[in-house]
Formats: sequence, C-alpha cells, structure tokens
Amino acid sequence: MAKIAFFELEPWEKDYIKEHLKGHELIFVDDHLDDLNVSKAADCEAIAIFIYSQMTKAILGRLPKLKLITTMSTGFDHIDLEVCKECNITVCNVPTYGENTVAEHTMALLLAISRKIIPSVERTRRSSYDLTNLRGFDLKGKTIGVVGTGKIGKHVIKYAKAFDMKVLAYDKFPDEAFAKEMDYEYVELDKLLSESDVISLHLPFLKETEHIINKKNIRKIKKGCVLINTARGGLVETEALLMGIKEKILKSCGLDVLEEEAAIREEKELLHETFKRAVDLKTMLEGHILLDLDNVYITPHNAFNSTEALQRILDTTINNINSFLSGVPQNTVGK
Repeated sequence: MAKIAFFELEPWEKDYIKEHLKGHELIFVDDHLDDLNVSKAADCEAIAIFIYSQMTKAILGRLPKLKLITTMSTGFDHIDLEVCKECNITVCNVPTYGENTVAEHTMALLLAISRKIIPSVERTRRSSYDLTNLRGFDLKGKTIGVVGTGKIGKHVIKYAKAFDMKVLAYDKFPDEAFAKEMDYEYVELDKLLSESDVISLHLPFLKETEHIINKKNIRKIKKGCVLINTARGGLVETEALLMGIKEKILKSCGLDVLEEEAAIREEKELLHETFKRAVDLKTMLEGHILLDLDNVYITPHNAFNSTEALQRILDTTINNINSFLSGVPQNTVGK
C-alpha cells in the first residue's frame, strides 16, 4: 500500500481515482500544490499534479519520502527535473490523450461546412423546409492538405482516406513509411496550398510555425478552399484570414482556435477554475469580426473536450502509478 496525494482534481476525477486505486491511502487536495498545503503530502511516496503545481527545489525539499511525481499533463516544465534527478524522484507525464478526439472534431467541422449543417438545422427549427442555398459538396475526390503529421494529423489522414479524399501533407519531419502505408504524398507548403480543396492545420505553436498562413501566402491558396484550424490560433494571421474570405480565396473556415486567445499550455487547463479566473476568453473574443461571418464556423477551443480523452488522462496517471509501484516505470521524463 502506498500513500498518494492528488492535487487539482474535479469531483468526478476523485471518484474515478478512488475506484481504480483501491488499497492505497489517497489524499485529495482541491488546490494546486504550494507552500501552504505541501505539508498535507509530507509522508507521501507519490504525488499527482497538474500544471499549476510548481515542483520547485523548495517544495521538493519538504517532501522527504517522495519517490514519484506524475503530472496529469503532457508538459512538465512546472517540475524541476534536475532536483528530481538529484533526489532520485521519478517523473512521469501523459504523452498523449486526445489525438483521435481532436481529429474527430476536425472532421466534424469539415462535415458541418460541406453539408451546411448549421444553417440546415437553424432553418428547420424555424419550421422552414426550403432547400435554397443549402446545397453542399462531397468530400469524396477532394484533396485535403494536412499541415503537420504528428499523432493528430495522422488520424485526420486516416479519416480523410475513409472519405475517399486525396491527401497531400507538409511536415518538417516527414513520415515516409506512414505515407507509403496510407498512400499520400509529402509536398512543399506552397504546392499544398495551391492544390488543396481543404487545408487542415495540426502544428504546435512555435516561433517557426507562427503565422504559417499569412498575408504573403494567402493568395497562393487554391480559390474556393476550406481552411480548418483545430491546433493553435497563432498559426493563422487573422488579417490574412479576413483577406482570404473577402477575396473569396477561402470558401469557408472551421476554427476551434483564434489568434487572440491567450497562450494555452494544456487544453485541459481550459476546464480549470484557475485558468478561468486568470483569462476571460469571453471578453477577449466578444465582438470578434470573424464571429459575424456566415461562412466561418467557430467552436470555443473544444476539440479536446471528450469524456474519453479526459478519462485517458486519468487512466494514464493511474497506470503511471501502478507501473512505478511494480518496479517498471512508464512515460518517464528527464531521465
């Protein structure tokens, strides 16, 4: 039996942990770990945290029995890995949890656009069955350009292939083996822009990816293209987006993210009260010029938000703890 402390959990998460870690002494603290509550975990061998719990040298110095930190996030820059190494503390993370989830939302946006789902529903709710201006288009035979072929991008490619779409891809580190398996081609970005009927973005937000779609290359995009962005708002220059819509280069856009959003490290923090108190997305995005455009479908950074994705975070955390206790740690970082 181990003594394990959990910080920053919601009520349903606590219930799930209790059900799946029976036989251990579990401590739950609603707030993030800090100087004021670290004493509650003083005798713990393992701690599970989220990104608001800063595991500094000072905090770690007050946890003499600690052997495992498992963070319920992909990122781990809130943990002092050097000190953990010195103290022989194993650190684990959740490397993936929502790749299919985000990819499914990507396809949902594309299908909503291609079959004019929202105006169709709104018209029917008004008891109108007029089909004027509700004609959509098939995905079959269309070319989708997938920008970024990591785990999410690969799922989008699989789903696009299931719709009989042709796939072009752009990535700084192409996966030629997967390309051969799924029968698609890696091309330069300009070629992808000029030949794709749909462009879907799946890149991290980095200095080199910021405004990868911009005023300089927006006119290189094939006229009548649909742009989907479920990655990060900063990948697309808003001014370029407006230019593309105004000049009818872009037929439509499906956006789960906007450039004006705050810097988000982990999607799950959008559900945390700490983030909600610090960032008022409603005020930030209220009156955004894109919100009033009929051919722009915007969702509130919700692509990650499925029951299964959030449960996978807990499952991975539970597995991290059980694997460590059995002597075979998994998902370790900083070693």
